[in-house]
Amino acid sequence: MSALSDQLVTFAILAYLVAMISHAVEFALGNARKVAAAAPARELVGAGVGGAGGTVDEPAAPAAPQRPDRSAARAALAGRIAAWLTTLAAALHLGAVVTRGLAAERMPWGNMYEFVLTVTWIGVAAWLVVLWKQPSLRRLGLFLTLVMVLLLAFAELKLYVQVVPLMPALQSYWFIIHVSTIIFASGIFLLGVVPAAAYLMRAGWEQGRRSFPYTLARRLPAAAGLERLTFTLHAFAFPVFTFAVIAGAIWAEAAWGRAWGWDPKETWAFISWVVYAGYLHARATPSVRRNVATWIAIVGFLTVLMNLFGVNFFFTGLHSYAGVN
Repeated sequence: MSALSDQLVTFAILAYLVAMISHAVEFALGNARKVAAAAPARELVGAGVGGAGGTVDEPAAPAAPQRPDRSAARAALAGRIAAWLTTLAAALHLGAVVTRGLAAERMPWGNMYEFVLTVTWIGVAAWLVVLWKQPSLRRLGLFLTLVMVLLLAFAELKLYVQVVPLMPALQSYWFIIHVSTIIFASGIFLLGVVPAAAYLMRAGWEQGRRSFPYTLARRLPAAAGLERLTFTLHAFAFPVFTFAVIAGAIWAEAAWGRAWGWDPKETWAFISWVVYAGYLHARATPSVRRNVATWIAIVGFLTVLMNLFGVNFFFTGLHSYAGVN
């Protein structure tokens, strides 16, 4: 089962990569527009009226209808292929997570590799739900699949460890409660940073900025819709993240005799909570500009990455379960 999980991860990365290429093709062809059929023209045709010469307006023959632009059709086809490939990749990804858990005979969240594997799947599963409800956002898939390829490749190259039993300190029912909610919230935050970054680029494009990276946003959906999606995702994930932090404190009380000890991972979880709370507060404050609030959301995700990667690589604490040196 462990070998099957490893193979499924490889196939999932390849499927995400091909999906990303298909999205890039859609992006490249997306500026093509259908040629509008020429409007019927009117011309003056001379006609005798009574004894005096005169003219009357007589419509000319309508222009032949134009064929739809082939580039636009190909772009739409590439986008649909990308969406189906992302769905296939997500299925392979889920298979990798499930078979990893079966091989370990436990929930597959015991180390950093398994954590990243599951968080990224939550992010792409949430994206497929968003895509199903709002197909017009499909072009965001280019950035989402890019993130999937980078994170999964990094996990395979730098974080991979063999399947091992769960550490005694983690053998508690709080393991499922705390870690599952942290994973779920982190996956939604992972998805939320995609429309956040896209909104900042699109808003700049709509304001007339034509330098890189704003040029990437000319084929993205309107900035207002991207900003609303950013807020919706973060407003949904934040209460789950809050519960996860509280559950972790309760578990710490039971395991270590104290609810909070400013362990590096606890500290950065608190920093993330404060930043995301600040984002939601800024978003609800009319005097705060939308781009300022969105930057706070991006900083929040950077703190999540710091907690996930930085703390495990550069600090030592009671949460040293990453499985990496």
